[in-house]
Amino acid sequence: MLQNKIKAAVIGATGFVGLDLVYLLTKHPKIKIEYLCAQKNIGKKISNFDKRIKKKLPVISRLSKVKWKSIDVIFLSLPNGSAQKIIHKLFFKYEHLKFIDLSADFRISNSKNYKKWYKLNHKAKKLINKSLYSIPEFTKDNINKFRIIANPGCYPTSIQLPLIPIIKKKLIKNKNIIIDSKSGYSGAGKNFKKKFPYKNLYSSIFAYGLPKHRHMSELDQEFLKLSKSKLYYTFNPHVIPTFRGLLSTIHLELKVNISYLRIYNEIKRYHKNNYFIKIMPLDKAIGTNNVINTNNNEISICRTRHKNKIVILSAIDNLIKGASGQAIQNMNMLYGLKQNVGLK
Repeated sequence: MLQNKIKAAVIGATGFVGLDLVYLLTKHPKIKIEYLCAQKNIGKKISNFDKRIKKKLPVISRLSKVKWKSIDVIFLSLPNGSAQKIIHKLFFKYEHLKFIDLSADFRISNSKNYKKWYKLNHKAKKLINKSLYSIPEFTKDNINKFRIIANPGCYPTSIQLPLIPIIKKKLIKNKNIIIDSKSGYSGAGKNFKKKFPYKNLYSSIFAYGLPKHRHMSELDQEFLKLSKSKLYYTFNPHVIPTFRGLLSTIHLELKVNISYLRIYNEIKRYHKNNYFIKIMPLDKAIGTNNVINTNNNEISICRTRHKNKIVILSAIDNLIKGASGQAIQNMNMLYGLKQNVGLK
């Protein structure tokens, strides 16, 4: 167990994810926040942006003011394309630094695929293979070998947590997988009104990102690691009129002689020691209510009227388990702490 506190810098501290991250870090017993950076709010107090933050913290400063030698870990909550530039400048110069990137910059292991999906040239190609895409429940044994941690997207987190255990065991058919996900508008970041210029944002629901949402690049990549034959799935995200919360509804066909009980038992067995994964009773109807403002993931396995088809429901808070809380989970593992430290 660490005796001294981990010294952290949060870059991009005033976005939706950044504020949740700062708030959670102020409750972490092993963390000391040394720097808060946000390009447009230099000199301001972070409490001006989030009244939940009561702890006295450094005022927001420029990146150029950070003394990197005094920092242990950097959280980067920035638009896609920004974190890679910062990490490229610092990675070899300050070999003690660890980076937790909450953007997509290091999620995709192939720079050509990154450009294809995100329409950006990668500025740190040689560092991609020095990074780890980490959903903590799946990367426990490998994370301490890396200094760059790619925090997964919120949709892929909610989808992979229930699916990976049963894909590994080859219990479902690789075709006709339908994933229907609904998220609060905070998932689009502070500029959500520009991204979703529709009327009645707060009282209507709408689909977006069709036919190829960018998070499919993550799912394609991670599914390919597990299955020699390609998984054929459709993924349809929706924005709902609530600030936070995410629910994925996953429609699956079972292989011959595989029962819904086998699926339930396998997912429950896989996650039995994973603190934040809560497996609900069979056929339990769930929503986001229980997971809001937590790092938990509720999973429910449900039967349908067809014997060979099931529905899996997976609920998370998109800003916490889908972003800031998962980042802290990853940091805890990097430093040999229990995953739930600061997140109970």
